[in-house]
Amino acid sequence: MASCYWKCPPENTRSLTMCGHVGFESLPDQLVDRSIQQGFCFNILCVGETGIGKSTLINTLFNTNFEEHESSHFCPNVRLRAQTYELQESNVRLKLTIVNTVGFGDQINKEESYQPIVDYIDAQFEAYLQEELKIKRSLFNYHDSRVHVCLYFIAPTGHSLRTLDLLTMKSLDSKVNIIPLIAKADTISKSELQKFKMKLMSELVSNGVHIYQFPTDDDSTAKINTAMNGHLPFAVVGSMDEVKVGNKMVKARQYPWGIVEVENENHCDFVKLREMLICTNMEDLREQTHIRHYELYRRCKLEEMGFTDMGPENKPLSLQETYEAKRQEFYGERQRKEEEMKQMFVQRVKEKEAILKEAERELQAKFEHLKRVHQEERMKLEEKRRVLEEETIAFSKKKASYDLFQNQSFLASGSSIKKDKDRKNMHFDRELWT
Repeated sequence: MASCYWKCPPENTRSLTMCGHVGFESLPDQLVDRSIQQGFCFNILCVGETGIGKSTLINTLFNTNFEEHESSHFCPNVRLRAQTYELQESNVRLKLTIVNTVGFGDQINKEESYQPIVDYIDAQFEAYLQEELKIKRSLFNYHDSRVHVCLYFIAPTGHSLRTLDLLTMKSLDSKVNIIPLIAKADTISKSELQKFKMKLMSELVSNGVHIYQFPTDDDSTAKINTAMNGHLPFAVVGSMDEVKVGNKMVKARQYPWGIVEVENENHCDFVKLREMLICTNMEDLREQTHIRHYELYRRCKLEEMGFTDMGPENKPLSLQETYEAKRQEFYGERQRKEEEMKQMFVQRVKEKEAILKEAERELQAKFEHLKRVHQEERMKLEEKRRVLEEETIAFSKKKASYDLFQNQSFLASGSSIKKDKDRKNMHFDRELWT
């Protein structure tokens, strides 16, 4: 069901007397019924070093033993662990999410121990913003995981805030409602506790850390909230153990020297914290998260995207005008980038062509060089072939002459042998006759 609100100038508003009963007096009842039917969600972020009593205090606040996980003091980095529980008191349902910081302050280098916490809070804001920006939204059924309050646990040193505590709270105060708590307040005397409280508040103010102040604009809660603002930071003790005091059982911590009652305001501020956090200001914490911290994140994100409420001449801009202006800006930016890409492409083509032409010239020069070398080698081979042919012809001639000479010599030697033989035969015949 959509609601429409028409804002009229005060001078145009008239008060009229009704002639009879209409029925819109039941609007608060309708709102209550719808809220009860839908249920409520509340998300608590617990920041503090390991073993400082975060889980015990949450168990005591809601009078429930929530699931606990053992944490080591030797975690290499800070991580956040979120657990969601369904609680019901009378007919009111509460979806409670408890986010615990595991390993906070346990590292040797604590310079950026707060960064995972900041990132987690921003991630929840971003998830809600993305749901809001959807065309088809379903915020009624959406599980709101935005952190409504940060319970910051301060070690009861009795001296001053650590640098890590100041840096962490300073980085978180614009993103979440911070309620500082002095943990394990039963380990410090009353006089030291009061001095410690004053010292802490003085340091927070001097360092510009803005903690959550209980609202004083509602007449029904202004008096108690004003008084409770003067008790910050709350000194708390948590325990689920019951000890018999007199004739009744009370939640307390028992020591050899005595008993510290959790719900005794003379012993600690636990009751004040529960009254302020749950009974009186839970809805204000939820509201401040939405209208202050989330709106700051949303405005910054939309401004990053180019959406503004005022134009160049400080004139109000509608969403359509903002959209058109942004569309034109994107269109111009796209055209500019396209032109740059075209010019870059042409430039690269020219550079590539120049490179190819240079390579072509180098190849042509190399080809001409190889061609000349080949021609020279060919001429040398031709010359060698010609010389070889001449030598072959000369050799053939010499061989023919030699063969002729050999034949002539052979013929000459054959005729002289015959003459000698004839001469011998004649001499022999002559001897026979004589």
